[in-house]
Amino acid sequence: MALQPSSESAFQLDQVNYAAVEDTASILRQGGLIAYPTEAVWGLGCDPFNARAVQRLLLLKQRDPAKGVILIASSMEQLKPWLTQITPQQRQQLEASWPGPVTWLVEDQGYTPELILGRHTSVALRVTAHPWVRALCDAFGGPIVSTSANTSGQPPLQSREDIEQAFGMDIDALLDGPLGGLSRPSRICDLSTGEILRP
Repeated sequence: MALQPSSESAFQLDQVNYAAVEDTASILRQGGLIAYPTEAVWGLGCDPFNARAVQRLLLLKQRDPAKGVILIASSMEQLKPWLTQITPQQRQQLEASWPGPVTWLVEDQGYTPELILGRHTSVALRVTAHPWVRALCDAFGGPIVSTSANTSGQPPLQSREDIEQAFGMDIDALLDGPLGGLSRPSRICDLSTGEILRP
């Protein structure tokens, strides 16, 4: 598939280009790889249940499959299959931090594809507050893969121009929206222990 950037740039976080979002969601459903703005940096994403797409993303990033990847959603409802075994207290923790820039490691119950988990027994989940990404997940109909747009070991990319230079035609769509204004990627916490793994 050829790279299909949106035709209109948007500079306000809350002015979502829904036509571009729908086009990008369509590419996801076709098994494509996308670049999109997140809270702090540009991300790469795909359908988490399309093994070929996830493999292609990992190869593009040169990311060790054992590390796994994050899933990002627009609501806790979209993550319901992963939250069936959590305690009421754990649910309160999630509700207190979502939507927002906190990724939680939740013990997998056999629902998550192996390429998403990597070597781990828990899956990394986040409900985003970024309006464009929430709209994208809604248009797609569920959570998508969220991993920083960079080659492993390199700094995350910060602009559309950087994405095009680094990945060019290796991605299928670029959702040309604004970053969320945060200075660092999401905090990562373990829901079972409360341990903060990435500040």
